[in-house]
This record gives sequence, C-alpha cells and structure tokens, in this order.
Amino acid sequence: MKSNLEIKKEAIEVLELESRALLEIATKIDDNFVEVIHLITKLAGRVIVTGIGKSAIIAQKIVATLNSTGTPSIFMHAADAIHGDLGIIQKNDLVIAISKSGNTPEIKVLVPFLKQANNPLVAIVGNKSSFLAEKADYILDTTVEKEACPNNLAPTTSTTAQLAMGDALAVCLQTARQFTDRDFAKYHPGGALGKQLYLK
Repeated sequence: MKSNLEIKKEAIEVLELESRALLEIATKIDDNFVEVIHLITKLAGRVIVTGIGKSAIIAQKIVATLNSTGTPSIFMHAADAIHGDLGIIQKNDLVIAISKSGNTPEIKVLVPFLKQANNPLVAIVGNKSSFLAEKADYILDTTVEKEACPNNLAPTTSTTAQLAMGDALAVCLQTARQFTDRDFAKYHPGGALGKQLYLK
C-alpha cells in the first residue's frame, strides 16, 4: 500500500499532466473552431453529438451543457445509430462525432451514413490522420501526448481534452447568442441553482 505522501504525489501528477494537456489543446484552437461556432449559431436545426465508449459519456455531458446554455442538442450513441437511431438526425442538423482514435469500428461504420445525409460533420478527434478526421468537414483537434493512466490506456487525459473542447464550444456559443442569466434561469427552474437565479 502506498503511503499518504505517495498518494498525494500521484494525484498531483495526474492533475498537472491533464493541465498541461489542456494548455496544449488551447494552442490548437483554429479557424475550424471559429467556423463551427458561426455554423451552429446560424443552424436551423439541432446539434447531434455522438460517440462510443467513454467518448459517448463525454458526448452526453456536452449535450447537457449545450442545452442549458441555449443550443438545442441531442445525444446519439454511435452503436445505436446504425440500428435505427439515425432517424434522430434531421435535414438541418449538424453532427459532432467524438473519438480519440477516430478509427473505432462503430465510427467507421457510422460515418459513411452521416456523409450520405449531407449534414455538416464536425470531428472532436485525437488523431488527425484517422478515418473520422479524413471524412469530417471540420476538425477540432484534441490530440494528447499520453493518458494519465499509468498504462497509458484508460481514457483520462483524452476525455478531459474532449470535455474541455465541448465547454469551449458551449461558452462561445452562449456568448455569441448573448445568452443571459435570465435565459439560463428559464432552463434551470429546479434545485438550488434555479432558486438562486429566480430569487435574483
């Protein structure tokens, strides 16, 4: 069993590693990101966010953040999409696909169907030479040097990068829409947050 000092040291190393990764991701914000913001603000439809595995969990959080900050969004699991859930996607929607490798079997099967429908496809991807990146209309690069996992296997740093990129999208869209605290209150009537906003 590790000592208390060793446990604290390891935890700090994880946080420092992920912090450095986010600073590196910040340098990759480019014209693709700006174009995606402009595209979504003019969108007549909704943002559909998809992924598999841990990326699917991140996709759900991004959808929740987008919805609560004024951008109508829906989560679509990449595995379920080819078994009927593709019907979620409508003519005026935009699709964001999240994947670290960009080469998972589910993504490789799904992407051609997404391209057939001609919806704009945005990739939040950690491999710019992947299948997903090559097929996407816009790439948001979340490449990380290594995972915080000591085996460099469990998605840790990479999912933190995906989540942060989603937050960056949501905040930029929120300010672009001039989404105020009053608007926020409409979507958060319950709980302590809703009470605090309505009392204001």
